[in-house]
Amino acid sequence: MNSVKLNTCAKKTILLIGVFLLMVKLAVCQNYSYPMPDYTPTKENLESREMFKDMKFGMFIHWGIYSLLGDGEWVMHNEHIPYKNYKRLAGFFNPEQFNAQDIVGLAKAAGMKYITITSRHHDGFSMFNTKASDYNIVEATPYHKDPLKELADECHKQGIKLFFYYSLLDWGRPDYGFGHPIVNGKPIDADWDHYIAFMKQQLTELLTNYGSIAGIWFDGEWERRDVNWHFDEIYGLIHKLQPAAMIGNNHHIASITGEDFQMFEKDLPGENTTGFSGGSVISHLPLETCETMNNGWGFTLNDNNYKSVTQIIHLLVNDAGRNANLLLNIGPMPNGKVQPEFIDTLRAVGEWMNKNGETIRGTRGGLVAPQEWGIVTEKNKTLYVHILKNTGHPFIFIPKLKLKVTKASAFADNTAITFKQLPEGVFVYLDKIKPDQIDTIVKLETL
Repeated sequence: MNSVKLNTCAKKTILLIGVFLLMVKLAVCQNYSYPMPDYTPTKENLESREMFKDMKFGMFIHWGIYSLLGDGEWVMHNEHIPYKNYKRLAGFFNPEQFNAQDIVGLAKAAGMKYITITSRHHDGFSMFNTKASDYNIVEATPYHKDPLKELADECHKQGIKLFFYYSLLDWGRPDYGFGHPIVNGKPIDADWDHYIAFMKQQLTELLTNYGSIAGIWFDGEWERRDVNWHFDEIYGLIHKLQPAAMIGNNHHIASITGEDFQMFEKDLPGENTTGFSGGSVISHLPLETCETMNNGWGFTLNDNNYKSVTQIIHLLVNDAGRNANLLLNIGPMPNGKVQPEFIDTLRAVGEWMNKNGETIRGTRGGLVAPQEWGIVTEKNKTLYVHILKNTGHPFIFIPKLKLKVTKASAFADNTAITFKQLPEGVFVYLDKIKPDQIDTIVKLETL
């Protein structure tokens, strides 16, 4: 090939790469026409991402004045309660039995490593001490205390990381203009710039008054995709105040610049059983599934559809095998206590984690695609084969495994297991292993 042809080929290659990168950028920012953050993660942030991927299991807490009505966190919207009427609930909210030590202790007993709690949900009520609005738990309720401060102090004391959920959507504030048409990036007949300033003030408080915060968990952006959310300013503010803090946004589409982890609402990464994740392209960022212990997020008096211990463990294992965390929700009651059904289940999950946590924490997934029989996690070239379903065969087959297997054993008692490795994959024979009703785990040591 002569030099002229080589230069032409090189130019074409560069052009194709440029077009590809532009397509990726357009796909990522598919619904945004406003400035995006200019973001290079700090060393501290990259370390936080790896720590996040190691933790694997967290507690989600949806709690607010809506718990008084016992019909979930969307009750104001779903029941068409006027904002001025709904706000009266604050005068009745007095969760004297809230105990931060007990809740953080419950998370630890379950094998969880972090907590994400609602600082402000779509109803606009702030569950923390804020100077940006008097519509908050300290000023508007007879409780007159800041449960988020108590929780933050206890998390720091017990070694649990703390994230704050923060709603971008607000059903009641006039400056948000809920339901108003969007023109030129702003809702008409509303003071959008004031609303952005309000959010920035609250986020500053959350990131300066509560010690080290692991991250901010945004929600509600999906309510208006064509508005200018000023993410360049908001994300930049967060990363400036706490460079190690991670940002996630439950916008149900591909992650955008400035974000540090990606969540999937009530779905495993790559699935879309709920309809929320149709546009969620799996990113290179740390991943998380958020899920409920019954059907709802906030306390619901008539929701008895509790997930079993086995269902929750399977969620956790399936997430780990897909290189994701499980953020499992509890919705405390109006008095601040956690439902006994949740406590019993979480403690049982914790007993399982005490025995099997090695196969979950600190592992990575994705080395082997999900199989009919279950999932595989990996740590330091040790594979943990989680058999979650009995296929009726005396063996399982792990396809396309390139690592050389040197030993197979039952994780529960170290019993040696027969295996056969072929170029196509590995056969693991189950005749010498005692099946476990929840998760039969095989340990494969490899080179």
